[in-house]
Amino acid sequence: MNAIETNSLTKIYSSSFGKKKITALNDFTISIPPGTIFGLLGPNGAGKTTLIKLLLGITFPNAGNSKILGKEVSDYKIKSRIGYLPENHKYPPYLSGKQVLEFFGKLSGMQGFELNRRIDEMLDLVKLEKWKKIKVKAYSKGMMQRLGLAQAMINNPDVLFLDEPTDGVDPIGRKEIRDILMNLKEMGKTIFLNSHLLSEVELVTDRVGILNKGKLIREGKVSELTERKQEYRIRVEGKLPQTITENLLAGQSITVLSDGAYSLKLNDLNELNSFIDQLRNNHIIITEVLPLKNTLEEMFISLIYESDKESVQ
Repeated sequence: MNAIETNSLTKIYSSSFGKKKITALNDFTISIPPGTIFGLLGPNGAGKTTLIKLLLGITFPNAGNSKILGKEVSDYKIKSRIGYLPENHKYPPYLSGKQVLEFFGKLSGMQGFELNRRIDEMLDLVKLEKWKKIKVKAYSKGMMQRLGLAQAMINNPDVLFLDEPTDGVDPIGRKEIRDILMNLKEMGKTIFLNSHLLSEVELVTDRVGILNKGKLIREGKVSELTERKQEYRIRVEGKLPQTITENLLAGQSITVLSDGAYSLKLNDLNELNSFIDQLRNNHIIITEVLPLKNTLEEMFISLIYESDKESVQ
């Protein structure tokens, strides 16, 4: 059973007076296994917020369906197993961190000893136990985001939806939030993460989906999506002699990288192995051979550019 599953999910909005139809989400299908941190990426207006609203049951699709933990999102009982942190969340400034969690805990049906124990657990998890009696108006942005994570987790959900959890947070705060997310993953939680900070997404997610103009244009493991096919980084002691580059690399694409290593584009692994053998036969000492990868940001920009180009053809 998947933690999150959608099948041909489609959402169409009508503009004023219904004269124009806007497809916010088009035939969106995805499966996310339990215990996964999944990152949803896309430019503004891609349909990310619409998708989260559909998965939370806040709005309804025109076609298709979605399930959380095997249950239709319209099933009221599944709500108790879901946690949600919206973007730019705010709490009344006169409440303390503990009072915020008390409020949301009671909304979830918790009370008494169970609620107090859960509040202490969550404040300890997000490292705010020393601040629990301090009013939230004194909290930094990073502390507010961590309190938001505690709020989303107060009902001990199995699936978490987090909308821009590191937005506006400094590097130290982002590291603290990453650590919390990894702890939640170790607990078996499934995390659906929506973020513009691609470098952060790359550090914590198992899989990502790229959404553009309502369509899922790519989905998979970050390592697979960022790999540059048949392109390798090779480092040797010293420099490759000119005779080697002329004889062994005739017709091949080779580039000297900024750190002195070489980027080599080959047709397949057999060519790579043959090239390595010839280097060794020429007494060249190889210190590194790695597949070259793009950053997630480079991959994202390239995919969005290609998708936009195809849509106007």
